[in-house]
Amino acid sequence: MDQETYGSRMPGFYNQTLEARLEAIASQGHLDDDEIAVLRGEHGLSAEQADHMIENVVGVHGLPLGIALNFIVNGREVLVPMAIEEPSVVAGASYMAKLARAGGGFSAQTTAPEMIGQMQILDVDDPLTARKALLGKKTELLLEAAHVDPVLRGLGGGPKDLEVRLIAESPIGPFIILHLIYDVRDAMGANAVNTAVEYLTPMVESITGGRVHLRILSNLADRRLACARCTIPLENLAFGDFEAEEVRDGIIEAWAFAAADPYRAATHNKGIMNGVDAVVIATGNDWRAVEAGAHAYAARNGVYTSLSKWGLDDEGNLAGTLEMPMAVGIVGGATKVHPTARVALKMMDVHTADELAKIIVSVGLAQNLAALRALATEGIQRGHMSLHARQVAIAAGAQGELINQLAEQLVTEGTVRVDRAEQLLDEWQESDTTPR
Repeated sequence: MDQETYGSRMPGFYNQTLEARLEAIASQGHLDDDEIAVLRGEHGLSAEQADHMIENVVGVHGLPLGIALNFIVNGREVLVPMAIEEPSVVAGASYMAKLARAGGGFSAQTTAPEMIGQMQILDVDDPLTARKALLGKKTELLLEAAHVDPVLRGLGGGPKDLEVRLIAESPIGPFIILHLIYDVRDAMGANAVNTAVEYLTPMVESITGGRVHLRILSNLADRRLACARCTIPLENLAFGDFEAEEVRDGIIEAWAFAAADPYRAATHNKGIMNGVDAVVIATGNDWRAVEAGAHAYAARNGVYTSLSKWGLDDEGNLAGTLEMPMAVGIVGGATKVHPTARVALKMMDVHTADELAKIIVSVGLAQNLAALRALATEGIQRGHMSLHARQVAIAAGAQGELINQLAEQLVTEGTVRVDRAEQLLDEWQESDTTPR
């Protein structure tokens, strides 16, 4: 794809009107008129479409869809759609991506798209003997599982390995867990994996003499990892009254807090997921599965800790890494049914789940840097509250140009509260002294 056509560096984008932003996206060749209409809300998810997606539908629920700018992922310019209600997330990710551009952007890698299907095997007389029997039949079990989805197998996916674990102690006594390792290619994989482990049930029961109980995909997708890295040149970290070394060291010190303390790590990782979830939601993927996998992975060594790492490179620049499970797809489910999800995938110009995972983990790293930089310097509230003030102004009843005027006044006063916003509106209306 022509990199000039798909440039992510769009200065002043945030200052443009909504219509001007849509025109800017369209002018780059990303979207046609019908797809722009989807973003305007003219042809988005309808109640009728939603009625076929879940139960008891009574309507649809909207989220703001913003575009994170400045991203370069593995040398490619990317516009990143993010669906989120929280202010400052899109702006923070965009600005950190701008800093990362000076160091070449983000480099990202993924492992094979292998998911784990679990089978709980109960009522086994001799668990150790049953485990050996299952491993002895590994080839036959994998061949059997390969019959489930010949199309996926033809694409290079399907069953790849089999593991057997023994749970020696549990509230119900010992039992066996069989892990079917299944390559799902460009799918998230839940349906394919669940079908495969259910299909194997009779054969597993025959081999073990036990009873297969639960048969379900695991959301701890620790065989399907995505990793992003970036380097921020030292000179790009200075701003305002903060010197570059002060910002760099402050970020590393803030990360060390999260690495050592679960209470801080929970909020630290939540900031990462602000970026990750927003792209996962925008593309119609299962954000709950990605969240569950991320937090379980953060505690994989027995203590909950930071998903990211920050430190110095050999030249004294700031270097960051984020590694986490990333079970996302571009085929099946809402990614194909939801009109906005289809537009989001086209906007990013992704053609494989692998490409999507690399972009998402890069956004997570950028968002983490945004939070750490703010916390380590001017505090998290300054930028966040200035953006939050617009929501407060709207909640107080402001409309049109008055929204920004009221928000600016609230930030100036340092009282970003609905009650103060309502008071100011009343005063302006009574005295006709609305700021001009």
